[in-house]
Amino acid sequence: MKTTMICSLAFLLIVPGILSGGSNVADDNLVLLPIKNDPTISFRIWIKVGSQNDPPGKEGLAEIVSSMLTNAATEKNSYERILEKLYPLAASYNATMNVEMTVIYGRTHRDNLKEFYPLLIDAILAPAFKQEDLDRIKSQALNYLENTLRYASDEELGKAVLYNELFSGTPYGHITSGTIEGVKSISLDDVKGFYRKFYTRENVVIGLGGGFEKALVNELKRDLGKLAAGKVELVPKSVPRTGNGFTITLVEKDAQSTAISMGFPIKVLRGSKDWYALAIANSWLGEHRNSSSHLYQVIREERGLNYGDYSYIEHYPRGGQLQLPPQNVARRQQIFEIWIRPVPNETRHFALRAALREYQELVEKGMSKGDFELTKGFLKKYVLNYAQNTMERLGYALDDRFYGIKGSHLELFRSMMAKLTLEDVNKAIKKHWQYGSMQIAIVTKDAQSFRDALLSDARSPINYATAKSDHVMKEDKEIINFPIPVKPENIRIVPVTDLLVK
Repeated sequence: MKTTMICSLAFLLIVPGILSGGSNVADDNLVLLPIKNDPTISFRIWIKVGSQNDPPGKEGLAEIVSSMLTNAATEKNSYERILEKLYPLAASYNATMNVEMTVIYGRTHRDNLKEFYPLLIDAILAPAFKQEDLDRIKSQALNYLENTLRYASDEELGKAVLYNELFSGTPYGHITSGTIEGVKSISLDDVKGFYRKFYTRENVVIGLGGGFEKALVNELKRDLGKLAAGKVELVPKSVPRTGNGFTITLVEKDAQSTAISMGFPIKVLRGSKDWYALAIANSWLGEHRNSSSHLYQVIREERGLNYGDYSYIEHYPRGGQLQLPPQNVARRQQIFEIWIRPVPNETRHFALRAALREYQELVEKGMSKGDFELTKGFLKKYVLNYAQNTMERLGYALDDRFYGIKGSHLELFRSMMAKLTLEDVNKAIKKHWQYGSMQIAIVTKDAQSFRDALLSDARSPINYATAKSDHVMKEDKEIINFPIPVKPENIRIVPVTDLLVK
């Protein structure tokens, strides 16, 4: 997923047939979070569309359209003029687009609502669809795919390869930014047609939080009710590939270090008891940006091999930029993922073995009583950080709607920490996690030698610049010989230049 930052907004030219005569957005499509003492008003307008709706051969279209809505001209204002108008308001608009959700969001002080609101609503209702805007946005998208992702972000590249491999042949089977050929093929007519089909009043959920008045709710319902009628049929749930054993994709790149991502599909979703049980196990194993988590301690803290090592039971885009989980990236199919931030090329085999060894031990033995109690207590407090302002709370409220959670996921999270037992957690691990069948994506230099080492199960000794404890040295003797069985037909090498093309 790519987030389009905007202290701006975008587009216009009322296309014939796009806007209807109007009818209010239904009350069922409202998510309201009134906070009287909040002087700001937060908007999150959720359109039920994402990259899974990209037509074949037009991969990247959903994200291009969201960028056109938030980073281009409207019928009433040029792009430059929008920036000028937003600057003194200290306000901005943003669009976030993922596989199943597009959310246009913004925040303003209620004293500036009169000036802010028309800009926001014009962005959604009156896109300009100017060719020069499309050319600029496509150029930015292609630069991201061809240059930034391939050559400046090995971590994100590895994760992209992992997801593309796991979901190959399904609507999830390309990253939200699309493919190079897909983006190049997108025309202005494609943008208009996609907008016309998916940006309908039945496909919109209005999220509003903060110190708003009822009149604003009614105005939003009326204005967004001007979108054309039409409920879009839900895309069938993507069924990911299930492997038999380890399947490894080695990306050949002249890289100074090696980035590793690995995972497999899981059926459990937020809101279920098992999800919260797995959240405890996952937090102990690899809580994002938490130096006390187990993988971090083993690979980073004790051995100094990289910057961090994390694990996830939900999609976590932009992990390198975020401290806490993002909102509005909900999806009906999740994967369990382990992310090993880049390690020196000479320690890549050792680091892969170390991570898999720790994960296997957790799957086979479960959590200990002490680790369970400590992690459960940590999470009960830590989750309070997840929504630190009205905008973030509103984002979680929309996600609650997506997952069909009655009440609040964040409140349920905390309450489950008091109810779950060690037995619950270890049962969830046995049910949803497994060892031995996993997709692994590795971005590295001299991929052929690594392939040979993996296939021969060669030892991977390691040397340290400083002395290590007896405990570490004893573990290393086991790690350097830890088996990773992989068949020749299940490991392939892909040049970085071949990625993301189509």
